[in-house]
This record gives sequence, C-alpha cells and structure tokens, in this order.
Amino acid sequence: MKKRFLPTTVLAAVILNLLFVSGFQAAPIPAQAGPSIGGCQMFPDTNFWNVPITHLPVHPKSSAWVNSIGANDGFHMDFGSGTWNGGPIGIPYNVVSASVVNEYEFDFYYPDESDPGLYPLPPNPKIEHSSDHHLLVVETDECKLYEIYDASFDGTSWSGGSGAIWDLDLHTLRPDTWTSADAAGLPILPGLARYEEAATGVITHALRFTASCTPNFYIWPARHKAQHGSCTDPVPFGARFRLKADYDISGFSPQAQVLLQAFKTYGIVLADNGSDWYVSGSPSPSWNNIQLHELDVLRGSDFEAVDTSGLMVDPNSAETNHSDIPHVYSVRRADPNPTANDRIPIRRVLLRARHRCGRIRFCRRHRRGYYGRSR
Repeated sequence: MKKRFLPTTVLAAVILNLLFVSGFQAAPIPAQAGPSIGGCQMFPDTNFWNVPITHLPVHPKSSAWVNSIGANDGFHMDFGSGTWNGGPIGIPYNVVSASVVNEYEFDFYYPDESDPGLYPLPPNPKIEHSSDHHLLVVETDECKLYEIYDASFDGTSWSGGSGAIWDLDLHTLRPDTWTSADAAGLPILPGLARYEEAATGVITHALRFTASCTPNFYIWPARHKAQHGSCTDPVPFGARFRLKADYDISGFSPQAQVLLQAFKTYGIVLADNGSDWYVSGSPSPSWNNIQLHELDVLRGSDFEAVDTSGLMVDPNSAETNHSDIPHVYSVRRADPNPTANDRIPIRRVLLRARHRCGRIRFCRRHRRGYYGRSR
C-alpha cells in the first residue's frame, strides 16, 4: 500500500493552525509590510528602519562598541503608562489632516539645518514632557512627517531648536552634516515602540536608543555628529545592534516578548545622546509597566553590533537592497486571550507567501540594489 503524504501547503496550514490554537500568532514579516500610522506607511518597505537584520554579519567593532556603552549596564524602556516627573512617559506623536488644522511657521535657533515652511499642528499638540520637548506630527493628506526639537509656544508664536519635514513615501535623508529633530539627523517616529503595533504581536521596524558617549563622526544612515563624553571606542550615530539569536525570550510576558523579538529581528539604532541603553517609545495607558520592567534584566553583553554597510544602495538614501521575500516567526500575543477575529487567517498567510515566492518550499531571494549635531 502506498504511503500518503500531506501536500506542503496543507502541512504548513496544519502547523500554523496549531500555533494559533495554542495562543500564538504567526506574523508574516516581509520587507514590504512596514508600520503605518493614520494610513501612512512609515517610509517604504525597503527603508533602513523597516528591514530585518538577522542575516547581517557582526560588526568588527561589536565588542568594543558594546563595552564602550556598557557590557554590564542594564537596559531601560524609556516609555510606558502613567506619568513620571509630572508628565507622560515617552515621546508622543500627533496625527492630523492639514485640511482641518492650522499651519504655523517656527522660529528655529538652528535655522541653517532646519526645513522652512508651515508645520501643521492640532490644537494643544502633544509634546514630549522631557527636556528635549520633541513635537512629532503625521500629516495624513500628503503622508508627511513633521518633527521639531525643543518645541515651545509663547502664547503668540511657535519656536524650536530645529525642524525636519519627511516625505514618508521616499527614502530621502537629510543633507549631509544636517541635524533633524534628533541629534543623528534621523527621523524619530519610525524608531519608536508604539503600543498599537505591539498589541498585534509584532513590531516590524528598528527601535531608537540613546548613549552618553559619542564620537565626532557618524555612519550611514545618520547625517550628523554630536561628540559627547569621553570614552574608549565611542559609538557613532547610525550604529545598529541586535539581541543575540540565542537569547531565550520564552519566559518573558507578552509585551516583553514582542519587544525582545523586535530587538532580535530589527534591532536598535543609536540616534541621540542620553542615558545608556535607553530604548524609546510612545506613551500609552495600555503599556504594562511591570512587563516593560522585565526587560531591565537585559545587559549590553546580550547584544551585538551588526555591519549595515552591505545594505546601502546610495550613501545619500535610506533605501536598502534587502530581499522582498517575507519570512515568518511566531511570538506570544500581547493579548493573552486572542479571539478568532484577532488571528491572521492561515489562508491569507499562505497565499501571501505563495504569491511572492511561487511555491513556499522553493522561495529564493530576489535582490534589488540594498545596503552630527551639537546642541
């Protein structure tokens, strides 16, 4: 009698179904599934922020850089629920339509490296409570991102340290040596951990972090330097780190696991001076601060720097040559009791993979061209 074998697609469906039933969500993470806010994708699919880095080699200076920031120093999630020191914890953002809000000119004290023009603002916009007073706005009519450093309103007019306007459909970087609202000359919002995406079970982009000691140079895709502190082998803005693949995340609670998987898959990018190993995010009453504090056990030695130079297509662009073939991994949902409506239909996952690869079993990579400020 002949033995019968399940077709590859059926077997895959069975496996994925078991994952769903057991309280796990299988999430496709293709390069073309970048995060969106207000219907606007946070930069194209192959943008530096949105591509996985699991395949990248370890940077030759990885050990030196980790030691420079602090191999034995702990991590801190610099966001959460509630308040600290009188204000929300994290960097908030605003979503507006320019057709229904007022637009304002800003008086910048770094005007030579700021984008002129009108900045759309809602009434009483949300501004970061800490000393940097970042003001971030997503304008949904044209999908543009407006970011201001040290924003303030005197009752009559707006002012700030510097301002940057980003077209979210493009890979455009700042002019070389220009700052942005961040010291590295990079956008801030694409690097923030947001509860809304964490609650889906997956974060599909790199996260921003800070360090206290930085040199007088930067690496792609950063555009600006801000030499600060005195240390051996200071780490440049633009450096990217990932949580080591063998770090066991299975014992962490749901929100922590989502962040840990993001650290492994997309990594963290040094973007500003500040406390060492502080990871940035947006405030939300839905963050579980107890679960976020589980990540305090992370140490610098749990991470490694990666060499991103091979991703670069053009030194003046944030575009990468990352493959557009999706990959799949599973993480425990932020919601411990997912409903049927919360689960991604298996058929959709399989058809998405089959559409891009022809047959799941025979996927091949298709390569398309990929590889400071002193305040």
